[in-house]
Amino acid sequence: MTFARDERRALVATMVETGPDAPTLCGQWTTRDLAAHLIARERRLDSAPGILVPALAGHTERVRAGIARRPWTTLLDQVRSGPPVWSPLRWVDALANTAEMFVHHEDVRRAEGRAWTPRELGDDRQDALWKLVSGMGRRAYRKAPVTVVLERPDGRRVVARTAGESVVTVRGEPAEQLLYAFGRDQVRLDLDGEPDDVAAVTALDRSL
Repeated sequence: MTFARDERRALVATMVETGPDAPTLCGQWTTRDLAAHLIARERRLDSAPGILVPALAGHTERVRAGIARRPWTTLLDQVRSGPPVWSPLRWVDALANTAEMFVHHEDVRRAEGRAWTPRELGDDRQDALWKLVSGMGRRAYRKAPVTVVLERPDGRRVVARTAGESVVTVRGEPAEQLLYAFGRDQVRLDLDGEPDDVAAVTALDRSL
């Protein structure tokens, strides 16, 4: 079982626990809305461009909203089963779905009103997430007015942004770093630097 598949199963289990109307960290989306998004992403490839192209976002949202009207058990079954055999995402599961499933699982776990603590992940899982952080961090901090360094508890680090002499170091486990890079603020991280520089980094739009 791959990391992506483990997270998919865990996400569905958490959705079963919370029910279809529970909040998530995805704006106003409920768990039903999030499930519909995942299904559209994997089964309605015609809707995918609207995720990145604003002019096509209306079609993407109409597709997602239509899927969201399906019975809750159907949505859970379709998320659980993953991409169909004809979907390209089925053949690049680890590449395409590790971050997607991990982040969205935490979107449900850490939603408003739910008590949460970071999960204990093995070194191999943290290393897999660190590889994602190294690439996505450069996109997340691309607008930072200062140099941003991402650092693991074991001291390994990557420079996510180079911008002048002022430096902000973001310290924490790769799992927390990845969530922060995806724009989530419900994380356990330490940001070290001059107060104004730290404030500038925390104020960034880190959406990818």
